Amino acid sequence: MLTETILNTFKSKKDFVKYLNNNITEFPHYGNALEKYNYEQELLPLQAELVDFQRWVQKENKKIAIIFEGRDASGKGGTIKRFKEHLNPRAMRIVALNKPTEVEKNQWYFNRYIKELPNAGEIVFFDRSWYNRAVVEPVMGFCSKEQYNRFMIQVPEFENMLYESGTRIIKFWFSVSKEEQQRRFDKRLNNPLKKWKFSPVDEKGQELWDDFTNYKNQMFSRTHNSFSPWVIIKSNDKKLARLESIKYVLSLFDYENKGSNCKTILPDPNIVQRYFRNTIQIDQ
Repeated sequence: MLTETILNTFKSKKDFVKYLNNNITEFPHYGNALEKYNYEQELLPLQAELVDFQRWVQKENKKIAIIFEGRDASGKGGTIKRFKEHLNPRAMRIVALNKPTEVEKNQWYFNRYIKELPNAGEIVFFDRSWYNRAVVEPVMGFCSKEQYNRFMIQVPEFENMLYESGTRIIKFWFSVSKEEQQRRFDKRLNNPLKKWKFSPVDEKGQELWDDFTNYKNQMFSRTHNSFSPWVIIKSNDKKLARLESIKYVLSLFDYENKGSNCKTILPDPNIVQRYFRNTIQIDQ
């Protein structure tokens, strides 16, 4: 058991970590502290890599759009937070749009997203994107069948035009199990600082689980392609999902000083997988 006397014997962080490791059998709860420590030790070098990556994006006038999709409480927001934590805010943005206005409802569906796309030298993180119309909207009855079908025909063409104009699109789907989603919902409702995260759509998430699965699978099969593939992130473990999604993005580009801050930026194939029809997902 940690006491003041024991704490005073530590001369460095290394001594403290060694103590926790040596006593984890007797005090299993030390494992939580060690897990967080190890996570942060891996996260910080990756964030330093992201800083180098952003400098390269600015220097080379690259346009990077990273889309975060997934069921509610799948870990999208927390991952975006770790991506942008140490980046230059002048060369990155987070886009999380509210429901469309009356004017926007009568525009071409992609209009409201076009103005949010990255400029040269910029990274834009989409906390949900135009793919609302592929899954959430049809499940919740927020769009008509005709609007849905039109979107599914147009979206590959839309993304192909972006690709041809020099915008790189990275599409993540955060895959969380039904049981883990419910656990996170319960945790939100019991936390006065996170209650705002729980919405009427969240409330329907468990009830309409199979409908979400059906539309999600249609989305994958019809919008996965070589120039903007879907990448599945298994996110029951939030920390691993954050680390591995950062690695995936870094692994795609040959930026200056690549790999100078950490040992490896190759993502774990057990956590990160490109979509294909027999990809094992945990949110089926």
